[in-house]
Amino acid sequence: MDKKMTAVSASLLVLQLISEKEQYGYQIIKELELRSNYIFSLKEGTLYPILHSLEEKGAIESFERLAETGKMRKYYRITKKGGKLLKDKKTEWNMYQQAVNQVIGEV
Repeated sequence: MDKKMTAVSASLLVLQLISEKEQYGYQIIKELELRSNYIFSLKEGTLYPILHSLEEKGAIESFERLAETGKMRKYYRITKKGGKLLKDKKTEWNMYQQAVNQVIGEV
């Protein structure tokens, strides 16, 4: 899959995963791969700028927690503002998808 296509939807996908449960970076990467049948595979160098951007916008917040392994991990959770952003991004995505499908005859 063209990496540019992944870039367009990456923040939507990351927000969706975080909205379902608090997660740390590597967990987000693995969950995204599994749920997309390995179509989406983000590298840490791609994920962390997305997380930082969402955090700067107030859409998510980070906190540290002791993981099952006994080491501290940085987790992310969605905020109220992030919930609204996710809803807006889903609406935007659905409009985009519908328009593309109309053009390519997949309606």
